[in-house]
Amino acid sequence: MRRACVSSGSRTMTNPSIKDKRADYQFGVEVRQLLELVIGSLYSNKEVPLRELISNASDALEKLRFEALQDDSLYEKDAAPKIRVEYDKKNRTVSVIDNGIGMSREELRNNLGTIASSGTRKFLKALQGKDATPDSLIGCFGVGFYSSFVIADKVEVSTRKAGAPRTAGARWTSRGKGRYSIQREDRPARGTRVTLYLKKDEEEFLDGYRLREITRKYCDHIGFPIVMAQEGEGAGKEETVNRATALWKRSGKEIADQEYREFYKHIAHDFEDPLCYVHKNVEGKTEYTFLLYIPAAAPAGFWERRQLRGVKLYSHRVFIMEAVEQFLPPWLRFVRGVIDSDDLPLNISREILQTNQAVDSIRRGCTRRLLDQLKTMAEREPEKYRQFWQAFGTILKEGVVEAGAFRDDVTELLRFASTREAQDEAALVSFHDYRERMKEGQKEIYFLATENPATARSSPHLELAREHGLEVLLGDPVDEWVLTHLGEYRGIRIKWVNKGDLDLPDAGDEEPEGKETGERLASRIADCLKGKVKEVRPSRRLRESACCLAYGDQEMSAGLQRVLTAAGHQPPDRLPTLEINPGHVLVRHIGAAEGEERLRDWSLLLLEQAMLNEGAPLRDPADFVRRLNRLLGELVTPR
Repeated sequence: MRRACVSSGSRTMTNPSIKDKRADYQFGVEVRQLLELVIGSLYSNKEVPLRELISNASDALEKLRFEALQDDSLYEKDAAPKIRVEYDKKNRTVSVIDNGIGMSREELRNNLGTIASSGTRKFLKALQGKDATPDSLIGCFGVGFYSSFVIADKVEVSTRKAGAPRTAGARWTSRGKGRYSIQREDRPARGTRVTLYLKKDEEEFLDGYRLREITRKYCDHIGFPIVMAQEGEGAGKEETVNRATALWKRSGKEIADQEYREFYKHIAHDFEDPLCYVHKNVEGKTEYTFLLYIPAAAPAGFWERRQLRGVKLYSHRVFIMEAVEQFLPPWLRFVRGVIDSDDLPLNISREILQTNQAVDSIRRGCTRRLLDQLKTMAEREPEKYRQFWQAFGTILKEGVVEAGAFRDDVTELLRFASTREAQDEAALVSFHDYRERMKEGQKEIYFLATENPATARSSPHLELAREHGLEVLLGDPVDEWVLTHLGEYRGIRIKWVNKGDLDLPDAGDEEPEGKETGERLASRIADCLKGKVKEVRPSRRLRESACCLAYGDQEMSAGLQRVLTAAGHQPPDRLPTLEINPGHVLVRHIGAAEGEERLRDWSLLLLEQAMLNEGAPLRDPADFVRRLNRLLGELVTPR
C-alpha cells in the first residue's frame, strides 16, 4: 500500500510457538488519534476510498513489472496485469483485487499496522490547527488506505508476495478502532485483495453503475485494465471499465483538463488540483514524452530531507523507477509527473542515468519547457504566479546559483516585495519592473534582506532611500546569498542599503548632522563596546532612528550568518559596525551622560537596540531588561 509509514504499534496477543494463529496488535496513542481524525472528519468525498485502493493496486502492478525485468518467474505463469473490482450485494462488500507484487507478513504489518512515521505529531498538529482543511492535509502521510473506514466498518486485506509459496499468504483485519490482527493463510494467487465491509448507509457502492462511474472518473488513465464484476446472486460477466492506456502517450487534443487533473492526483498522491502542467512529445535525436505538473502548494512533509522527490520514469511505457531526480535540476524538485523514453533501456539503473547522454538531453528539454511555462504564467496570470512563488519561490531561487545556462531565465522569474508597494504588502516585483521605473541618475538596484520581510519596511536602513524617493526591493536572508552570486541585473549593480556607502542620486556630499561631535561620541562609545563591535561611526543613512548595524560591501549580514549556521555551516566570525545618528535626541542625551559606567550602559543599550532591529537574539536578555529599567528609572526619577 502506498506511502505507508513506520511508527511502531504494540502487540497485545502473541503465541510464537504457533505461527499460523492470529496475532492481535494495537496502534500507538498518536496513531489511534490520527485514525479517528481520518475516519471522523477528513474525507468528505466518499468516492475517495475506491480511488485510493485502485491507485494502490496500480502501484503494486508497476512494482511487479519492474521487479520482473530481473526475474520473470515472479509472474508465476500469469503475466497479464489486471485490477478487479467486485461487489457483493448480499454480503455488502466491495473488493479491489490486483495480481501485483503483493506483501509478506512483515511488510503487511509495517505498511498497514503503522501510520505516518516521523510526521505523525506534525500531521496531528496540522489537523487540529484553526486553518486546517481536508484538501490541504491529505495525501502525504500514508493515510489514503485508511479512507476505507469512511465507508466501511471493517476492512480485510489478503495478500501474498510474488514468488513466495502459497502458504506464505497473510490476512490483515481491522475495524478502525485502534486495533488490527494479522494471521497466515493459504493463498494461491499472488497480489492483494482489499475487501470493504460497508457501513449501513453506504448502499450506493453496491450499485454497479455507480462503481463504474467512479472508476471511469478517477482511474480511466491507469495503464492497466480495471475489470468489474458482481459476485453472489446476479453475478454477470466481467467488464473492462477503463481505457487502460498511458495518458501521457495520448494526444493532448483528446485529453480533457479533468483527466489531466485526475492523473496528477494519482501520481502525486495529492488531493488538490495542480497549478499547471506541461505535456509534450519530443521527436529527434532523442525521443521522449513528458507530462509534468507544478503543484498548487508544497505538500506536507515536502521539506523533510528523506522525502522522495522527482518524476516517475518509464521506458517503452514500462514503469522503471520512482522519484528519479536526474531528469530535473534540484531547483525544480517540486515538479511531479512522468517521463517516458524509448531511447532508455528497460534495465537502466540510477548509476547509468548519471552518465547517459539521452538523460542530459531530456533534462535540458524538460527544464526549458517548465521555465517557459512559468514565464507565461507570470506574464498572463500574475495572481497564479504569486501563488506559485509563495509556495516554491525559495527553491527556484537556488537556480540563480546552480542553473548555469538557464540562470538568466531563472533571474527573470525572481520576485520580491518592494517599498513602492506599501499599500499592498503581498505585491511582488520583478527586476524588470524595478528597472523600468528607476529614477533618472540612479545607477544601482537597491536591496534589503531582513529576517522578516513583512517588517522590513520599518527598517532604519531605508530612511535615506525613502527620503530621496528611491524604491528598495525587500527579501529574506537567503536572497543575500542568491543575489551575491548574481551581482547585477542587465548591467545594473545590485546594492545593499545596509552595506558600505550609499551612492544615491541627488544625495550630493551630505554629511551627518553634527559630524565632529558625532565622531567624538562615536569614539567614546567604541571604547565602551570594545570587543563587541568592529567600529562605531556617525551614520549617513539614518534620519529618524538612533542607530543601526552596518556591514562592509563584502561582509555577510547577521541574518545570513544565522541562516548558514542553522544549515550546519560555520560562517566567519566578524564583529558588526555600529552606526549612530548624532542628531537623534537619545544619542545627544548619551553624549551628555556623566560617568563611564552610565556611558557604558547607554552604549550597550544602543548596540542591543540595533541588534533587535536586525532580528538578532540578545546574548543576555535578562541583563538587557535590567539595564533598560535602570536607565529609564534614572530618566523619570528627579535627582
